[in-house]
Amino acid sequence: MISLTVLVLSLAVTGCDWTFDDRTVLEKIRDRGVLRVGTLNNELSYYIGPDGPTGLDYELASRFADKLGVKLEMVPTYTLSGLFPALKRGDVDLIAAGLTITDQRLAQFRPGPAYYFVSQQVVYKKGHWRPRDVDDFNRDDATMAVVEDSSHDLTLQALKQDHPDLSWKVVQDADDDELLKQVADGEIDFTIADSVDIALMQRTHPDIAVAMALSEDEPVAWFMKKQGDSSAYALMVNFFGEINQTGELAILEEKYFGHVDQFDYVDTRAFLRALESKLPKWEPLFKKHANDFDWRLLAALSYQESHWNPRAISPTGVRGMMMLTLPTAKSVGVRNRLDPEQSIKGGSLYLQRVLDRVPDSVNPHERIWFALASYNIGFGHMMDARRLTDAQGADPNSWSDVKQRLPLLAKRQYYTQTRYGYARGYEALSYVENIRRYYQSILGYEKAHIESLDSQQVEDLGGLQTIVAPDEPSENASENATEQAPDSASSQSEDNSTPQSDTQSQ
Repeated sequence: MISLTVLVLSLAVTGCDWTFDDRTVLEKIRDRGVLRVGTLNNELSYYIGPDGPTGLDYELASRFADKLGVKLEMVPTYTLSGLFPALKRGDVDLIAAGLTITDQRLAQFRPGPAYYFVSQQVVYKKGHWRPRDVDDFNRDDATMAVVEDSSHDLTLQALKQDHPDLSWKVVQDADDDELLKQVADGEIDFTIADSVDIALMQRTHPDIAVAMALSEDEPVAWFMKKQGDSSAYALMVNFFGEINQTGELAILEEKYFGHVDQFDYVDTRAFLRALESKLPKWEPLFKKHANDFDWRLLAALSYQESHWNPRAISPTGVRGMMMLTLPTAKSVGVRNRLDPEQSIKGGSLYLQRVLDRVPDSVNPHERIWFALASYNIGFGHMMDARRLTDAQGADPNSWSDVKQRLPLLAKRQYYTQTRYGYARGYEALSYVENIRRYYQSILGYEKAHIESLDSQQVEDLGGLQTIVAPDEPSENASENATEQAPDSASSQSEDNSTPQSDTQSQ
């Protein structure tokens, strides 16, 4: 009885320090004023780019935080092992890191809606021995390494039931990107990675090759804790439903990996060699005349045009670093198209002129892709592709929709219905997507170079700085902008009746 009395008195004395928090998860986040998002520090999910934080999961998380009316705090880790424990402890509110849904994760956490799909693929170094089946993973003392507790580790554990001799190395102090680089450098023989990550890594490490797929497409999702309160989870589900319905999700996916569906090993190797041997000579001129563009984008455009050859000449007479036609050169004040500085300056001015004509209804960060298509195929033909897109019930302001219609400009049943007729739209599509890939390769190459330097060397170089293409359209840009005969800077013919040349049209 005495003990019970003491316990009651003790509770009475200390009870003032015990408070029952009956707020929902959503209320706690809003009261805190911050959404804490666990993520991986990599090229796809989240990293600090030339212009600050970027990445698909970062942009999605920013929009979700806006929906909640709170600030965003990204909590990045360099390895997978710390993510789910942080979610369990309540250090983060959710995980947004491009992770697939697995049975093991389902048992402990709640995944959100799938926002894209990947397949697991076995990777080896091009030119080395290629495994043909699972039993080859350990052939001739070959080394297979994967990240511990990853979906790839789980896949190998499942395979081991039917292949008891299967062995592999698990690592904690690396992520999938690091293992992919180790394969490219010959430090390990094989690893397993997701298809999108592999495609992005090939832009800077083209020796990475896919041996086989180990899975069908698997859903990628965000994760929250399993708990009775579904307030924040329900809002997350609603958020993905909204951005999927409005097309915003498709636009973001196009931005981050819509251009990596094709890979040319020879071209990528040649481009990376040119980054080291040619670009340093011309980089000052690209920076000088980039104006409001990222100089790297201008450099990527120039490589697509001339492979950074100042004396390049096409059979149709376009020439120079930016492969300008004679009328285009005159219109931007270029007297000598073979003069590198004049050509780069003129190409930049012309690209800005075309960008100003792109309708302001186009998504801001995609306006540059429409401008590049116009630079190649002509503004009128680009507008024809937009009208075809609209006529087919798709979005003429979405690059992912319009680029599917560009090749139709070369088919009679479609170009006979357009205002400006036949055009090799399939070339314009390749043209723009190549530039996007070159641009990403420059960024990746530069990032890897910066990471190899010490802090003083980075400071001496001025760090990673850039100017991006303007988000705000020119006041002259509108859907009703005056359309002249299809005009372009270069490589295609200088009249509508003459066949186009290698890369661009009038």
